[in-house]
Amino acid sequence: MGTSAIELGQGVRIFKDAHINALGKNNRVVFAENVQVQYGVDIRALDNTHVFVDKNTFIGPYVCISGPGNIRIGKSCLIAAHSGIFANSHQYTDPMIDIAAQGVTRKGIIIGDDCWLGHGVTVVDGVTIGKGCVIGAGSVVTKDIPPYSVAVGVPAKIIKQRHPITDMHNDCI
Repeated sequence: MGTSAIELGQGVRIFKDAHINALGKNNRVVFAENVQVQYGVDIRALDNTHVFVDKNTFIGPYVCISGPGNIRIGKSCLIAAHSGIFANSHQYTDPMIDIAAQGVTRKGIIIGDDCWLGHGVTVVDGVTIGKGCVIGAGSVVTKDIPPYSVAVGVPAKIIKQRHPITDMHNDCI
């Protein structure tokens, strides 16, 4: 839906029953080359939302990605089935006003290159997950995760660091 606001790079594969909605004002969904969107995925770009998925990223079955905050997913990411990436949150500070009438946040979400989100991970509004991170199955990411971290739990906590491979020749003399 809203096909004029959806851009597909070369080699993009979208499986049966995926739902991509870019209807509305100033929305855009972009899949760079070789992105794979599995069956049952639900992507919703709500009012003034841009969703960008960089090249060679895999989005597993029944993943939900939703604005209205902007969402950027890096290169070569793996997002396992039933995960949710939600770039909005309801405001609820005034108990005298219905929650639905108090508005939403729209800080956005950034997921760096080469990240792996395990089965059933939830990422909430305002979070940045750094390059090379692994987020364990069932985790809820409520705070930024620095690059090359492994985080698990509810809320997700860092349990160890992965370090980028350095040039081995520097150690040889």
